[in-house]
Amino acid sequence: MLVNGERHRLTVDTRTSLLDLLREDLRLTGTKKGCDQGACGACTVLVDGRRVNGCLTLAVRLDGAEVTTIEGLADGDDLTPLQQAFIDQDAFQCGFCTPGQILSGTACLREGHAGSAAEIREWMSGNICRCGAYPKIVKAVEQAAGKR
Repeated sequence: MLVNGERHRLTVDTRTSLLDLLREDLRLTGTKKGCDQGACGACTVLVDGRRVNGCLTLAVRLDGAEVTTIEGLADGDDLTPLQQAFIDQDAFQCGFCTPGQILSGTACLREGHAGSAAEIREWMSGNICRCGAYPKIVKAVEQAAGKR
């Protein structure tokens, strides 16, 4: 599989989740383990440009896939517009959910689901922020979409 632009040839147990592969085998710890049941979105990554919950995705199913994690979004020190918007809008508190929120927001923008605050909330509803930074997260997505 291709992870953040780097090709990896891996042998994994058929029960290994993408989340565990990323964190334990590839040492990409930006993707967080929250509920480990697909309910919180902390482990959201992009697979072939689509958001998935890493905890519910079996790694063996991704032969030949392209995976993007939070570590693979920025180009060196050049942040993506959404990453910069998260900083500008102070759209995080503890920061635990931030990687999943940013990956989900990236997909939301690419999918064209940032037409309104209500649409953003709907399409990002699979990502939970225990600190309650939702208004600022929505503002960050709006800013990245050019609405702020």
